[in-house]
Amino acid sequence: MLGFIIRRLFQAVLVMLVVALIAFALFNFVGDPVNNMVGQDTSLADRERLRQELGLNDSFMVQFARFVGHAVQGEFGLSYQQARPVGQIILEKLPATLELSFAAATLALSLGVPMGIYTGLRRNSWGAQLLLGVSLIGVSLPTFLIGILLILIFAVWLGWLPSFGRGVVVHFGWWSSGLVTIEGWRAIILPSVTLALFQMTLIMRLVRAEMIEVLRTDYIKFARARGLTDRAVNFGHALKNTLVPVITITGLQLGSIIAFAIITETVFQWPGMGLMFIQAVTFADIPVMAAYLVLVGFFFVVINLVVDLLYYVVDPRLRIERAANV
Repeated sequence: MLGFIIRRLFQAVLVMLVVALIAFALFNFVGDPVNNMVGQDTSLADRERLRQELGLNDSFMVQFARFVGHAVQGEFGLSYQQARPVGQIILEKLPATLELSFAAATLALSLGVPMGIYTGLRRNSWGAQLLLGVSLIGVSLPTFLIGILLILIFAVWLGWLPSFGRGVVVHFGWWSSGLVTIEGWRAIILPSVTLALFQMTLIMRLVRAEMIEVLRTDYIKFARARGLTDRAVNFGHALKNTLVPVITITGLQLGSIIAFAIITETVFQWPGMGLMFIQAVTFADIPVMAAYLVLVGFFFVVINLVVDLLYYVVDPRLRIERAANV
């Protein structure tokens, strides 16, 4: 197990270096940030002096090495737009994104898995058919349209929930939370439902398909022939073997929730990292954009590592195969 973790950590470092290189290379050629930082009356000498102070005249590799060295220390330079440390800006925006992602992931898992189990075990019932029909909405409609429809219904027509912002938040040091106030809970409902709907339907359909496939295997038929109860067969044997591919997809989708919260945060003006990234793109704020992509890549790497470790907990066959190889 220790050797497996070390190999995964080494691979994670390589992946992070590649992500950092791609992010820095991609956004290093998105406009000239100096033009956005100064006015039209700024002289060429002042422009050149600013470029020298920002290190923009250095070679690409020198700038990238500087970026990686600072990133390891949690420093991503200064924002071209706000003239503030990027790490400080991210710490201000990170709680909002993590809270929204956590709420959406909890909603997607708590509803998607049970609905997938139900539609897999009762696939011919009217309830399963109704859930499958409704799930087409989450799969077919784009996220921004779902958000706009929810705002129209629950914020404009009914006036039950706010249409933008986090509501009232409470600060605990550098962390800010809206989950300790009623207004914060009301504000997070619409964006979390919008962000979770696609993931929930995907998880439901995946669990359903895997459950149906596992129930057709020979060892499930043998378990029924032994006289085991339906509860023991469905949840003690079938569900456990269904979870291996579900964990893989679910882990990737949890990373996607953080990465693709950009659209939801933009629709609801949620003050998180996604909205920060959109604003940075508009301003060609290279340090903020590169830091955001590196941070998202880090989330994906950590989630994939956790998923690989969960394989050993869920599927004993992997432990047996690795022990045999040793």
